[in-house]
Amino acid sequence: MAAPSIHVVETPLVLYALRRADDALILGHRLSEWCGHAPMLEEDMALANMSLDLIGQARAFYSYAAQTEAKGNDEDKFAYLRDVRQYRNLLLVEQPNGDFAHTVVRQFFYAAFADPYWRAMMKSSDATLAAIAAKSEKESAYHLRHSSEWVIRLGDGTVESHGRAQAAIDDLWSFTGEMFEADESERVLVESGVVIDPAALRPQWLRTISGIVGEATLAMPDTKWMQKGGRSGRHSEHLGHLLSELQSMQRTFPGVSW
Repeated sequence: MAAPSIHVVETPLVLYALRRADDALILGHRLSEWCGHAPMLEEDMALANMSLDLIGQARAFYSYAAQTEAKGNDEDKFAYLRDVRQYRNLLLVEQPNGDFAHTVVRQFFYAAFADPYWRAMMKSSDATLAAIAAKSEKESAYHLRHSSEWVIRLGDGTVESHGRAQAAIDDLWSFTGEMFEADESERVLVESGVVIDPAALRPQWLRTISGIVGEATLAMPDTKWMQKGGRSGRHSEHLGHLLSELQSMQRTFPGVSW
């Protein structure tokens, strides 16, 4: 019999931790799909290492969510035994890898937000969140530098690479607005000084994005319409397929261990 989904008591702090953990887990899983398939050996290793960084961040947040909730759940149950609607990750991170340019641009958009976000979160009044942020910022700084260099290389490269990079920017742009939203649950934490308001980082993110896109001889999209829903559990069709693979072992053999 397949293992059933767990019940989660989503207090504001638990929900916050799960959202950030889900972002990291799902993006880390997406990057892991490149293992053995990247365009060169060095990039294969780089993507795998970034995947491990993100999964490490996910583990830290899942563990803190379990400690805060105190209902018997742990990092494995949060990762493997929740239904798709219980995941609260950004829609951006669940988008398929596509070609290499799509993976690079997706990573660039996310890292350009994550790096200043974790830097600001180091001042959180919550000591555990501040400590997780301090470790995550060191990793996200590398992720941003690495993906930025690739955006420039692809955009200012051949006609083919330029076209693919521009297509990736155009396709993924509408998923970026969700990064800067905060619902009522998160507002409680913002007002108490536990977390920062992500909307405050949008000007800095736009400067970073526009600077690199311009250097890459690419163009910024002019659309203002944005996709949303991931934070409230409404996802694209892609997440269900991803989770069916990610959770298959634990769902089929509940409690299995190496």
